[in-house]
Amino acid sequence: MRRVCLCFLILTAFSLNLVLPSSQAQDSPGNKAPIAPSAAPTSGFRAEFLEGIAYYEQRYTRLAEAMPAENYTWRPGEGVRSVGEVFTHITAANYGVSRALGTALPNGFDPKAIQALSGDKPKVLQALKESFAHLRNATLALNDDADKPQKMFGRQSTLRGSFMIIIGHFGEHLGQSIAYARVKGVVPPWTEEAQQQQQKSADKPKP
Repeated sequence: MRRVCLCFLILTAFSLNLVLPSSQAQDSPGNKAPIAPSAAPTSGFRAEFLEGIAYYEQRYTRLAEAMPAENYTWRPGEGVRSVGEVFTHITAANYGVSRALGTALPNGFDPKAIQALSGDKPKVLQALKESFAHLRNATLALNDDADKPQKMFGRQSTLRGSFMIIIGHFGEHLGQSIAYARVKGVVPPWTEEAQQQQQKSADKPKP
């Protein structure tokens, strides 16, 4: 009986040894599943900045889509950015800002190649959208230390202050793009929608 019990214990230990290595391999540091990206904050200065990114992404991409392809090389004067160059400027800035915030450029990415896309509407649109996604991910990777010292566009500030500088930069060049669109007879899509809504309200029969 003692021999039977001993054989049973040996077989049990042997079978456990067959199972344990695979479980241990899954739990070892070199085989852990990739860490999920940080969840988007629902409050605080980072959440507010992410809202700003979403707002300007929507404005820039919709205006870039509304501008006819033949207008992308138009510029109001010598030495001034063209329509497409304004969009590629924002695209390059999104990557530069992300790098300043601590997120590396994508593998193989060449910032100098962005400007060369300025006359190609489909490529400009794709690059613009990808740059906003990159900036959003860079923001999600940050912590909530709003007063952390941060340099942005050559100015020493805090992380919170840098967000304000970036938003100001977005606003400056969006205004420039809107002015370009108006000169070329293009109504910004959101303005056109508001005008159509007002017209519908005006056309409703009065009670």
